[in-house]
Amino acid sequence: MTIRVVVADDQELVRSGFAMMLEVQPDIEVVAEAADGVEAVEAVRRHTPDVVLLDIRMPRMDGIAAARTVCAESGCKAVMLTTFDQDDYVYEALHAGASGFLLKDVRRDDLVHAVRVVAAGDSLLAPSVARRLVADFTSRGPARRESGASVRLGRLTARERETLVLLGRGKSNAEIANELVVSEHTVKTHVSNVLSKLGLRDRIQAVICAYETGLIAPGE
Repeated sequence: MTIRVVVADDQELVRSGFAMMLEVQPDIEVVAEAADGVEAVEAVRRHTPDVVLLDIRMPRMDGIAAARTVCAESGCKAVMLTTFDQDDYVYEALHAGASGFLLKDVRRDDLVHAVRVVAAGDSLLAPSVARRLVADFTSRGPARRESGASVRLGRLTARERETLVLLGRGKSNAEIANELVVSEHTVKTHVSNVLSKLGLRDRIQAVICAYETGLIAPGE
């Protein structure tokens, strides 16, 4: 199965570079390039890709606004790209529905891997971005326990809550299976149930939910 991708960046050389890295892969097809968020949204509507790579900072419409529109209108997965290791937009981008967040100095193999992972329905964060996300929660103080997500935690079984805690700690399915002493197939079922019951798009939003509801605390 070929993964269809749209690449959006206002710098032509950067945009073309990413497109060339992906285009040489036998299972990836770059169906369009876009110079800003407006063009990116239009390209997604026209070509119905599986994944769109979005630069955070673009003219007319930035990457976050584009991701919010794309994720609301389609099943296309958004991967955010930034040149700034200390970018302040990580939390906002993930809440917009982004399934991945990478730095622009990402290696070719890691970029290709990210596209494949996100297209398969999983999520991916660059390690430095994951650290920043946790730091952001720390700086925000106590979790917003009164949020709707906190109320919905009551819908989870005890095992599903355990699964959410482990997701929040960044555990893979294999690691969760090992800790809960169950099969990976069972873990996949638990993860699917957690996402469905809490109305979450992917594992990244599950991590956000675990922190926001106070189920786990930064530093745990």
